[in-house]
Amino acid sequence: MKTETRKDEIINTAAKLFKERGYSAVTMRDLASAMGIKAASLYNHIKSKQEILKEIIISLAEEFTQGLELIQQSNTSSIEKIEEVVKLHVNITSQNTYGMASLNNDWMHLEERRDYYLKLRSNYEEELRHIIAEGVKKDEIIDENIEIMLFSILSTLRSLYLWIPKKDYLNPEKLSQQLSTVLVKGINKKIN
Repeated sequence: MKTETRKDEIINTAAKLFKERGYSAVTMRDLASAMGIKAASLYNHIKSKQEILKEIIISLAEEFTQGLELIQQSNTSSIEKIEEVVKLHVNITSQNTYGMASLNNDWMHLEERRDYYLKLRSNYEEELRHIIAEGVKKDEIIDENIEIMLFSILSTLRSLYLWIPKKDYLNPEKLSQQLSTVLVKGINKKIN
């Protein structure tokens, strides 16, 4: 397991503060205070609050992108791919709920990397849309509005960061399985 560097500690503390107060409300002085150090000491490890936000958001967006690329390359059904997407979201979110808050709520504050982030996000959505469309084409998924299916899946997965911290004990594997059951099979007992 990788040892946490001082820079990692700064980024993780900042992510927590951003989730609690919002990116705009947090100052470098607030961050230094939360870490018990002088604000000037932060600049030995990080250039700016913007750099911290970029680190948080871009690293998570790239992690999702890489995970989806692996899922796309697998020789499995569309349903299994969607189940793997659910697992990907649960695993990343359960390991970084604070960062996920920034990814969802603070991305608009990105400066020079905003276009790159939006491209990653758009490509991710397009790839998931493609998985769903392939499933419809192969008669693995019902022939309903693909945009509604995409919205339903993504809105649930993107909001996991709000729900996961409220659970005393979380088994990511079990949560992935249960979410997949609801998102893929639905809640209608007569159909299941």
